[in-house]
Amino acid sequence: MEEVLLRPVQTAESFDFEGNHGFFVLKGVFDCMSIPINPAIFATTQATMELDFEKPIAELEAKLEDMKELAKDSDKDVQSAIGALEKKIKALKKETYDNLTGWQRVQLSRHPDRPYTLDYIYEMTSDFIELFGDRSVADDKAMVGGLGVIDGQTFMIIGQQKGRNTKQRQLRNFGMANPEGYRKALRLMKLAEKFNKPIVTLIDTPGAFPGLEAEERGQGEAIARNLKEMFTLRVPVICIVIGEGASGGALGIAIGDRVLMLENAWYSVISPENCSTILWRSWDYKEQAAEVLKLTAKDMLANKLIDGIIHEPLGGAHKDLQWMAGEVKKTIMKNFKELDKLAPEDRISQRVDKFSAMGVVKG
Repeated sequence: MEEVLLRPVQTAESFDFEGNHGFFVLKGVFDCMSIPINPAIFATTQATMELDFEKPIAELEAKLEDMKELAKDSDKDVQSAIGALEKKIKALKKETYDNLTGWQRVQLSRHPDRPYTLDYIYEMTSDFIELFGDRSVADDKAMVGGLGVIDGQTFMIIGQQKGRNTKQRQLRNFGMANPEGYRKALRLMKLAEKFNKPIVTLIDTPGAFPGLEAEERGQGEAIARNLKEMFTLRVPVICIVIGEGASGGALGIAIGDRVLMLENAWYSVISPENCSTILWRSWDYKEQAAEVLKLTAKDMLANKLIDGIIHEPLGGAHKDLQWMAGEVKKTIMKNFKELDKLAPEDRISQRVDKFSAMGVVKG
């Protein structure tokens, strides 16, 4: 039996899970409390998924498991062969993940096991209170936010949230926020500014929701207002792209003093598939589009569009959530301590200058 913290979420479902990394949420049923619970009772079986470029590694790992089973049932000494195969797997992993193409990094950013915003929040914070609603239309479940404590410092943490299964994806609208989501984010940012709390945004979205009702409620205006207001926030703002960073849907919460990316995240004005559809009238050229868009963390840093890269464990962030969350946490605290030394006016001036310099071609 394992003791797991149950966190309340204000939704109608009774027994559903948010995330798959040890935080089980019995929605709308319990107050925050710890009770002994066996995760196997509730957890749904999820097969490990290998991407196309990971299949050679998976085949070798399967051979390694077979050899280990053989070693248990046989008197033959196969330890040297096992050791050699382990070295071969390690070398192949390093070679594969060190030389990923743009499209392969896009695939990794969409891996179904990849940690989402709430996974990071619950792993990094000692206490988190989620806040709801835009005080105008509704509470957008695709945009989450609230006050969380990291190493004794309270932050306002805001980000897009995707779902793990069909029911959650529908609830979270696949991480695509409506106008009320961006207005909710802005309300929380203004609340943080009022009480002098630094802001962290975690970006992971395929884009803002493009539906008719979203346009009727002012999707473009909501994102534009966020851009304008974020430039003049008087508290430190740290933005981290943890997965997909698509277009204005990402930019709507990505104006900050520090803009960072995880190693296998991507950030672009358009997704490779949509770019391929526009340029070549087909999705078949998405790999070429990903290279042309220069959307990887390395490309973005080289073009001075972000301020830094947070490295991931070999194979992606989903391979070790605790280690990954620890790296994100250390990066947040390091940048916060640097920004906190500056006067609000200096931070705002530097923020404006940084974004104003983007896209300027000299010569």
